[in-house]
Amino acid sequence: MKPQFRPPVLGRRALLRASLMGATGAMLALPGARLLAQTGSAGASEAASEKGARLVLLGTKGGPRVGGTRSNPANAIVVDGNVYIIDCGMGVTAQAFKAGLDMAKMRAIFISHMHSDHELEFGNLVYNTWVAGDLRQKIDAYGPRGLADMARNYWATHSSDIHTRIADEGRTDPATLLEVHEFDAREGLVMDDGVVRVTALTTPHPPIKDLAYRFETPYGSIVISGDTAYNPALAEFARDCDVLVHETLFIPGVDALVKRAQQGEAFRNHILNSHTSAEDVGKIATQARAKKLVLTHFVPGDMEWITDEMWQKAAATNYAGEILVGHDLQNIALG
Repeated sequence: MKPQFRPPVLGRRALLRASLMGATGAMLALPGARLLAQTGSAGASEAASEKGARLVLLGTKGGPRVGGTRSNPANAIVVDGNVYIIDCGMGVTAQAFKAGLDMAKMRAIFISHMHSDHELEFGNLVYNTWVAGDLRQKIDAYGPRGLADMARNYWATHSSDIHTRIADEGRTDPATLLEVHEFDAREGLVMDDGVVRVTALTTPHPPIKDLAYRFETPYGSIVISGDTAYNPALAEFARDCDVLVHETLFIPGVDALVKRAQQGEAFRNHILNSHTSAEDVGKIATQARAKKLVLTHFVPGDMEWITDEMWQKAAATNYAGEILVGHDLQNIALG
């Protein structure tokens, strides 16, 4: 059975803000910049008083294809009201507002790897939050090498719009308001802002590499795999975590996926060699002694004949703990 949950209902002001977000273009500032808001947010007082930590699944479908009932890959972790975004697949801005996140409390963005389904709306998210006036302090972005080039390209692409808004609306130049941190590979500390401590592990996602992130909060730990082939080192990295969020591949659906994409053996081999089957995800969760396993980044993620029960049963082959088959806008509390 599908987990029972209800997405939060947005108030009139939040809906108006979401409409504004949908109407704007995409932009990302250069490395070393800082992002600042100029107006208030309706949800600021609620977020300021929020205590605890939760995972919000913003997009649970793997791959760049748009459509179906799932949005493309993105997650949020909220700790004492502070928002941290992990991956920015197509639709992340709209999903963040549907989830009721207070984007004035966004503190950092983390990108797992440079595949479009994980970074396509990086610029859109930053720009849309800026133009809505929902950013009040420096925003940091962390990810693989290439993130700085993406920043420059976004900035150049939308320079006409940005300069018009600066001159006409009196806005702060966003080119001075975002800081990008990039690296080829990383094992160890990425960020510690006094609220969350984040470490990373480089994992294989042939032909490129992926960054798995571990978030240590006062309320428990969350590990997000990103895209990865089966990797026992990830189990060690995730040892004794409270929640393991892992991508998952349903092997019986691969041939149907390849046929629909009108691709051949090379595409099929990529899918099989760069992702982790649901059965092997269960192995990782067991080796890690994870308290809870959350399945996400479903491949295929939009074939309705693959049911929640199928995903759960496959992972349970090798894991006896609690398994959640993730859905968009689902909230999972820590503690």
